[in-house]
Amino acid sequence: MDTETSVLLDTSFKNDVFQGLTTSPKFLYSKYIYDSEGDKLFREIMNLKEYYLTDCEFEIFQLHKQEISEYFKTTDGGFDLIELGAGDGKKTKILLNYFQELGIDFTYKPIDISENALAGLEKDLNEILPNLEVEPEKGEYFEVLSRLKDYNKRKKVIMVLGSNMGNLLHLKAIEFLIQLKDSMSEDDLLFMGLDQKKEPQIILDAYNDSQGVTEAFNKNLLARINREMDANFQLDQFKHWEVYDPESGTAKSYLVSTAAQTVNIPALNLEVKFDIWETIHTEISQKYDDATVEWLAEESGLKVETSFTDSKNYFKNYIFRKK
Repeated sequence: MDTETSVLLDTSFKNDVFQGLTTSPKFLYSKYIYDSEGDKLFREIMNLKEYYLTDCEFEIFQLHKQEISEYFKTTDGGFDLIELGAGDGKKTKILLNYFQELGIDFTYKPIDISENALAGLEKDLNEILPNLEVEPEKGEYFEVLSRLKDYNKRKKVIMVLGSNMGNLLHLKAIEFLIQLKDSMSEDDLLFMGLDQKKEPQIILDAYNDSQGVTEAFNKNLLARINREMDANFQLDQFKHWEVYDPESGTAKSYLVSTAAQTVNIPALNLEVKFDIWETIHTEISQKYDDATVEWLAEESGLKVETSFTDSKNYFKNYIFRKK
């Protein structure tokens, strides 16, 4: 990389795009889908018939909120509820409302990479739960993890919902869990949603819906590069493609170039050549079973306390403690 190019890479977004599109095979990080347009599209995805994950976790909270509250609450001192990747908080609001009805002492700390999502969530909570103490914080998972140790004056419950950890392959997931474990004290809890292995077609349909919303969501990565880096990606010359391996439980999303083409990204002083049918890997969505979750916990210095599931056994929320 020459000096001129290194000067251009003045943000993590630019640096990651440059690295991803000059590597073979090409890749882009899914976290960059989530600008204001990406947030809007993801809200649409959560309402799709095929995207079962949201409804399943919503059902879990409705069915098991009393049991969950028994694990979370304390006899004195209250607790901090820290949610990584809070988004619009649609599901979390069930628990927040229930905890307030019970008079449980807690502070809600939503954390998200999207400032737009956090602003919307805080506005909604101020309207529907005006007495709730909310302390939003913008940041990425691994950036925030280093600060979690500072929340040590009372019990904390760290929430990672919607199978967000599913965006990490197992070795990276173990690294993530170890960092979470290192930020926890003996009384702290980790409350995590993990999508379960199931009929493969159900999983494929969830990430390749009939209305094309997931395709638009995936392509928003290219659209964002166009908007923010003055690039000239032709979105109609890329095809959204989803694959799922039932053995490993890994679903992968790709953008496939349907033509031999060259894309210019002036903000990076970069020209990217694509062969016909060349891919950009954009996302993974890992699926789990209890044995895999137990193994991940063991490797990370955690133990599974209990779990809650929906009526179809499609999805589970696990409670972990530090070993």
